[in-house]
Amino acid sequence: MRIVDVAGTALSNTLRSKLRTFLTVVAIVIGAFTLTLTSGLGAGINQYVTKMVSGFGDSNQLYVMSASPAAGMPTGDGPVEYDPDAAAGSSMMGASTLTDEDIETIASIEGVSSVEPVVFVNASYLEAPGGEQYAVDSLGMPSEAAAVELAAGELPDPDSAEITVPESWLEALGAETAEDAVGMEVGVGIANAVGEMDDFGATVSGVSLQAVSGAGGSPMPSQALNDDLYEYQNSGLAVDRPESYIQAVAQVENLEESGQRIKQELTEHQMIGLTLEDQLGAIQGVINAVTWVLNGFALIALLAASFGIVNTLLMSVQERTREIGLMKALGMSGGRVFGLFSSEAVMIGLMGSVIGIGLGVATGVVGNQLLVSGPLQDVAGLTLYAVDPVGLLLIALLILAIAFIAGTLPALRAARKDPIEALRYE
Repeated sequence: MRIVDVAGTALSNTLRSKLRTFLTVVAIVIGAFTLTLTSGLGAGINQYVTKMVSGFGDSNQLYVMSASPAAGMPTGDGPVEYDPDAAAGSSMMGASTLTDEDIETIASIEGVSSVEPVVFVNASYLEAPGGEQYAVDSLGMPSEAAAVELAAGELPDPDSAEITVPESWLEALGAETAEDAVGMEVGVGIANAVGEMDDFGATVSGVSLQAVSGAGGSPMPSQALNDDLYEYQNSGLAVDRPESYIQAVAQVENLEESGQRIKQELTEHQMIGLTLEDQLGAIQGVINAVTWVLNGFALIALLAASFGIVNTLLMSVQERTREIGLMKALGMSGGRVFGLFSSEAVMIGLMGSVIGIGLGVATGVVGNQLLVSGPLQDVAGLTLYAVDPVGLLLIALLILAIAFIAGTLPALRAARKDPIEALRYE
């Protein structure tokens, strides 16, 4: 029999008991639908994370943080001996930070061409052109500039006193559109170490869109403005405080070749070096773990559906015993009988996978569109669901394989029937 004839015969045989076949197919549809939806969510979120994280720098940058415990922080091994040098660099939000000495150490490592320390600026307010002052929870860091998507204008000039403002601030600034806000003169209020407030003027260079990562959700100063704010923030004391940095960005000449060696040297100095790939891998690892857990529930549904296929075909074999005997009496081999019933199992799996995958893709695409254009429209570039053709093909093949394996037992029983005994069956 040709493949087309086998498929046609298998389809007509599965439709002999429409209700029984329908219930079996529904179970497969549930599993296929869930697998399609969860795998698409994983692909979409991973795609978005890749786009967002890759925007924070280039492939030859290493992000360095302190690995030593902050002074006074408890550990599982008991108290840590006080180290004045460590204490000097551990005052930022209770976390261990980098010192000027650490920056010099990083710069001295072979293969590192430059080091840019990242400082934390705690501004108090942003003053609109009309004089109204609005509280600022935090300022974005200039190092995040590459990850910021703009609704209008440009990123701040590193050497000028410029700033971007979030799109959600337009009404407060008195701007009707994002383009109207570009060029506005605003003020950034900040207190120094003794609580004295000062105001730094800045020009709005662009209007940012907020991403899930948080980039673009706060006013972001230029490097020059950020340095001025940080310098004033640390002023006011009779004695200068030691500098401390939340992290540093090291530019490496050839990260692919020397990355592991540089990371090892940083570890010896109680520092951690992470590439963009390292950060991306950690985030995607969590997303993939959650996706696999959800896929596990879908596989349970498919396992239950496989028993439905076994039951459906066993009943079909029982009902068609005389038919099987007649086919074998007319010369059909056991292998062909096995193939016929196996193809019926595959046909059931094919119907369930096509319907389930189709519903999953439709739900994912429509749901993604409704969310990103509705409740999550302020999140720039967000993708919750992505269609992965290779993933969909693998899901379909998995379901067909499960269906074929489930149909093996009934098919073997049909193939092994004695034609004489089968013809006598009542």
